[in-house]
Amino acid sequence: MKTLLDTHALIWLMEGSERLGKRAAAAIDRARQAGEAAVSAITFWEVAVLEQRRRVGIDRTLAAWRRAVLDAGILEIPIGGEIALQAGALGDALRDPGDRFIVATALREDRVLVTADQAILDWQGKLGRLDASR
Repeated sequence: MKTLLDTHALIWLMEGSERLGKRAAAAIDRARQAGEAAVSAITFWEVAVLEQRRRVGIDRTLAAWRRAVLDAGILEIPIGGEIALQAGALGDALRDPGDRFIVATALREDRVLVTADQAILDWQGKLGRLDASR
C-alpha cells in the first residue's frame, strides 16, 4: 500500500513513540519494505517550524534528521505546481496550509495518508486515510 505520512506520524515513527498505533506502524513498515512509504517535502518545513517553536525536540541537526528519514527508506515527494494547485483548490475545510499540501500530495500521488489529525480524518474529500494513533 502506497502511504504518505503526516508530519506527526513521521515524528512518532522516528522517535519510536507509542503514540503511533500498532496498525499504523505495521502498515508503514510494510510500505517501507515495498519502497512505498513517503512524505511530502512540506513535512520537513513543518518539522523545522515545530522545532523552532520548541514544540518538538529533534536530537540532531534538521539536515541530519532528514537524512535519517530518507535512510530509513522513506521517500520524499517534492511539491510541484500540480500539487500546489490542488492544495489551493481544496477549499476552506482544511485551514492549515501544511495540511493542504500534505493532503494534495496524497491525492495527487494516490497514497493513503497516515494521520491522526482529526480535521483530516473528518474531511469529506475522497482520500484514503489510516488513523496513525491506531
